[in-house]
Amino acid sequence: MSAQTYKDIIVWQKAHELVLLVYKFTARYPRDELFGLTSQTRRAVVSVAANFVEGFKRLHKNDSLHFYNIAQASLEELRYEILLGKDLNYLSETDYSDCEGLADEVARLIFSWMKSHDES
Repeated sequence: MSAQTYKDIIVWQKAHELVLLVYKFTARYPRDELFGLTSQTRRAVVSVAANFVEGFKRLHKNDSLHFYNIAQASLEELRYEILLGKDLNYLSETDYSDCEGLADEVARLIFSWMKSHDES
């Protein structure tokens, strides 16, 4: 059975899980980062899931792949921002490790999804 909506797809489910995790952790960032690192990190993580959704609804393969690639790029941006959060002591080693591990999983899933759709 093929996916009826983006919500049926494990890639999106894991990306959404990452969004929720990042929002939880960034809620503890210093107030003076609200319009800086907090905002930028949240925009990046939402972009991962949102661009996957947009790619899912595109009618042409190349259009879909374009949005999946944007999701990949946003994920890489996020990975830097959570590293920065750790280095600034806003994230604990454990929180960073949790985010990085889930980001790794999402990266692998997006890559596999793109590869399977590029071959079709």
